[in-house]
Amino acid sequence: VQLQASGGGTVQPGGSLRLSCAVSGRKLEPYNVGWFRQLPGKEREGVSCMSSVNRTVYADAVKGRFAISKDNVKNTLYLQMNSLKPDDTAIYYCAIENKIGMRCSTADYEYDYWGQGTLVTVSS
Repeated sequence: VQLQASGGGTVQPGGSLRLSCAVSGRKLEPYNVGWFRQLPGKEREGVSCMSSVNRTVYADAVKGRFAISKDNVKNTLYLQMNSLKPDDTAIYYCAIENKIGMRCSTADYEYDYWGQGTLVTVSS
């Protein structure tokens, strides 16, 4: 199973980016999927997840600004990030669980397959 994250870059505060995560070797549906990030000098943290029945969870820091979605035909996971702040600067990772469930988790130890990360820098 391979996950290829892309879409990172440098954006000014208030700007938007859409991250993509192309998955090969495993159908996205019906597994739980998630996005994580690692801020400079900090441990990796959960950003958002989507369960097998498309229930979503967001970290408090990104609620109302970020949106997780997926395209089962393209086998690709997305993270739309709006109203970006300097505190959103991080390496962003996508991940898939070997689990089908009504609920998903933003705990990274729950996830089995990981992308390589894409850097998002929010700076003026």
